[in-house]
Amino acid sequence: MEEDMEVRAAIQQIAVEHRRRYGYRRIAAELRRCGMLVNHKRVARIMREDNLVAVQPRAFAVTTDSQHQLEVYLNLASRMKLTGVNQLWVADITYIRLHREFVYLAVILDAYSRKVVGWELAGTLVARLPIAALEKAIAERKPPPGLVHHSDRGVQYASGDYVRILAKHQVIPSMSRPANPYDNASCESFLKTLKREEIYASSYEDLEHLRGNIGIFIEQYYNQQRLHSALGYRSPEEFERQAECQSGMADSKGATLTFFASSAQSSTELLGKGTQAPSPSPDPIPAEENQ
Repeated sequence: MEEDMEVRAAIQQIAVEHRRRYGYRRIAAELRRCGMLVNHKRVARIMREDNLVAVQPRAFAVTTDSQHQLEVYLNLASRMKLTGVNQLWVADITYIRLHREFVYLAVILDAYSRKVVGWELAGTLVARLPIAALEKAIAERKPPPGLVHHSDRGVQYASGDYVRILAKHQVIPSMSRPANPYDNASCESFLKTLKREEIYASSYEDLEHLRGNIGIFIEQYYNQQRLHSALGYRSPEEFERQAECQSGMADSKGATLTFFASSAQSSTELLGKGTQAPSPSPDPIPAEENQ
């Protein structure tokens, strides 16, 4: 009985500390990190009994305007096998509804660690918004030549100003397939997490109030503390630290990029580490892929 009360108290503490953002699997993982081996089904039962079920997601909304005549680029991200940070960044834009207006958030994630490396918030959906997020990410990470930047085909990412910044820093553009918004899966996942665990769970007085809360969520909570199932229930920064230690003990290689010309022929190139990336074909080569 005493052990049961200890487990229940630990679950309640974790749920409260994370503001009901954690579901039963993450709470079970957090308990294991504290040395308490508790079956996830038992955690789910206790959470239901104590009304600690995590806040639930809302429906997906599209913000992409891909009806333009600007150049679009081959989807390189789906052909990459990552081995470290700063090999593939993924970018996206979402809207957030305040009491009297819609505002827009642009984010960039490192696809290897899921860490948010750049973000910007504004009251209008213009090209300057994602550019500001990109400039922050470049200043923070200082990526080597050969980094691939993946986004949807929206006009903001295809604009001349945005593409010129990528070219200036020797970053290779990559874009999702037409009518396939879920190509950008890791970024979509982060935005859903942000809305479910922060936006829909809070109310904001104005744009600056929202900006402050998003900054705390991203920089102090999501990047540093929140356990990510795809990272073996580690936070993005913890995952990057461990990956850096492991790469220091072994030869570090760049990401591999594979093109399939046919079922019987393929070619593989190495990206990153200062190497020149292969030039994308002007006509995308179809490949069977899952992201």
